[in-house]
Amino acid sequence: MQQPIIEIKNANIYQGDSLVLKEVNLTIREGEFVYLVGRTGTGKSSLLKTLYGDLLLTEGEAVVAEYQLKNMHWKQVPYLRRKLGVVFQDFRLLTDRNVANNLRFVLKATGWTDKKLIDDKVTQVLEQVGLQHKANKMPYEMSGGEQQRVDIARALLNSPKLILADEPTGNLDPVTTDEIMNLLLSIAKESNAAIVMATHDYAVVKKYPARLIKTEGGRVVDNATIDNL
Repeated sequence: MQQPIIEIKNANIYQGDSLVLKEVNLTIREGEFVYLVGRTGTGKSSLLKTLYGDLLLTEGEAVVAEYQLKNMHWKQVPYLRRKLGVVFQDFRLLTDRNVANNLRFVLKATGWTDKKLIDDKVTQVLEQVGLQHKANKMPYEMSGGEQQRVDIARALLNSPKLILADEPTGNLDPVTTDEIMNLLLSIAKESNAAIVMATHDYAVVKKYPARLIKTEGGRVVDNATIDNL
């Protein structure tokens, strides 16, 4: 059986002083593809922020990528994030530099120094997402789907065992959504990375069925079904 990459036990998740999710118990293993669904305001974003260290966990236990989250010191957060890949809905690419330099910037910021190793890694992740021929393009010269692929390439730079994807198809047309979904599913299979994808697009959930986690009524419901969405 694959090793857990996320293991949460009896955790209470807060936004400020407000309890958002209570008694969260959740295990996600390497190589799993998991949807995170739920109405706006039910705690999806709070759960994701807890997983990547943006919200401090003070009650319960959680281990993500071998890091203990409970009362994690802020100095540890960058090291946790180097073990993760995060894919955003709005891409968040640097608009003043080309694709390759967007990726080089991240590698240098996370401690890479060898120019050849940096260039080799940039080439590798662009090949993974099918954009090796777009390395010198500026973000504004690319379609939304291409920019999302760059965002995914950026998430792959440090060979993460966990990718958190926040509405990665939210701004894309149906054809491009299919391309991105097939890419994410292939990454989970080939790289053995767990992927947690938050989405409001239930058409995607139905077309590409996978384990479903739902935030509802202050709880996390594991193994939810399409019927109760």
